[in-house]
Amino acid sequence: MAVAELPVTLDRNSPSSLAAQVAAQLRRAILEGTVGAPHHLPSSRRLAADLGVSRGVVVRAYEQLTGEGYLEGHGAAGTRVAVRADVRAPACATPPRPREEPSRPVIDLTPGRPSDAPFADRSWRTAWREALAEPGHIALPPALGTDRLRAAIAGHLATTRGLAVDAEDVVVTAGTSDALQLIVTALRARSPKPRVLVEDPGYPTARRVLTTAGAQVQTLPVGPDGLCAAQLTTVDPAPDAVLITPSHQYPLGGRMPVQERLALLEWAAEHQVLVLEDDYDSEFRHRRMPLPATASLPSQAEVALLGSFSKTLSPWLRCGYLVVSGAAGDLLKETRTGLDTPVCGVLQSALAHYIDDGGLARHTARARRAYAHRRALLLDRLADRPDLELDALEGGLHAVVRLPPPVDAEDLAAMALTHGVRIVPLAPYYAHRPPENGLVIGYGAPSDLQLTRALDILLHLIDTTVPPDGRDHT
Repeated sequence: MAVAELPVTLDRNSPSSLAAQVAAQLRRAILEGTVGAPHHLPSSRRLAADLGVSRGVVVRAYEQLTGEGYLEGHGAAGTRVAVRADVRAPACATPPRPREEPSRPVIDLTPGRPSDAPFADRSWRTAWREALAEPGHIALPPALGTDRLRAAIAGHLATTRGLAVDAEDVVVTAGTSDALQLIVTALRARSPKPRVLVEDPGYPTARRVLTTAGAQVQTLPVGPDGLCAAQLTTVDPAPDAVLITPSHQYPLGGRMPVQERLALLEWAAEHQVLVLEDDYDSEFRHRRMPLPATASLPSQAEVALLGSFSKTLSPWLRCGYLVVSGAAGDLLKETRTGLDTPVCGVLQSALAHYIDDGGLARHTARARRAYAHRRALLLDRLADRPDLELDALEGGLHAVVRLPPPVDAEDLAAMALTHGVRIVPLAPYYAHRPPENGLVIGYGAPSDLQLTRALDILLHLIDTTVPPDGRDHT
């Protein structure tokens, strides 16, 4: 039973009686819809106590409104607002207009979306139960992250990336975007408008977040193997930081050779540039073994390793980490301490349990097999097509598909959506370079059946635009 909170204010200096004032204000609230038919009114005894008047004042007001037809008395069940044609329904009672749903289910091939399998994992549910069963905490979580999660992340990186990480150098973040905001905030202590060099094409969200956080973003074109260190000598003056995806360039998939990484580090050390290594999907390699993280190579340069659980678990969690030491580490930790932690303690505890109990390692192994199978499905459908060029398939959860000239990626994406398939063109990943005509296809989230169906639809649309004889008949 919903009991209305009544907007009644009494003026004891008014010539109107207290009962008349209560009745008038209740009548206006009912007519305006502030108090509506679903509501029961407080008992006369309770409202009298709230207003500081005798119960008789409220009883007389209720009797007046009942006689006018605004209220209905129901004995022990209380008094409620009557349903009348001249009384407006409360504004909040109007149901929101339902969103128009697509005419058919959409198979979403947006990149960056992993499988939802972790949420059905028994170990994952157990980790949450253990986290919730811990003794109650009444203080904020530590600004840099809980000790247990920082140690678990250090152990995880030692196993998966061969990194000798001190737990003291781990800073828990709310994902990569939060890490980038933290870095820009820290750099602004040195420069009001820090300059950050990013890859082109690259991660559009990173460019947006860096700019919004107050950085001046510069771009540098990447080649088949990612960023070329020789290009850095043309950047004058040197930036404050450079953001790279060396293990699996996003989105094109290039792999930066070790010699290029060493040259980058030498340049960064010479010009005191902070290297930001986004290690976003290194757990999922499908052919060649991953190269060592840039952060593990011998150098005097300062390197911050950015990682998250978005690909291994889910972006929904919004949890990741920074690994950084030295003066840059001190600056970032000081900045994070000033800002406080953005990640709730229960989530940190559950993740620590999940990692320590081996749940994450087991899930990653299962996911790696599932993603490798979907990659094989994609290759089976597309690799034999001479008119399509595939890339970025050595690791991760997405593929780049370059299209023949008669097929426009933007038009194809629009047509695909009308057929129940959501795909992303390659163009938005470019900042200043002329974009390539292609698609970025995520194959982590859809089931095998959904992926097969979506690829069949895409091929049908391509063949509709480009007939088998290769001539454009449009």
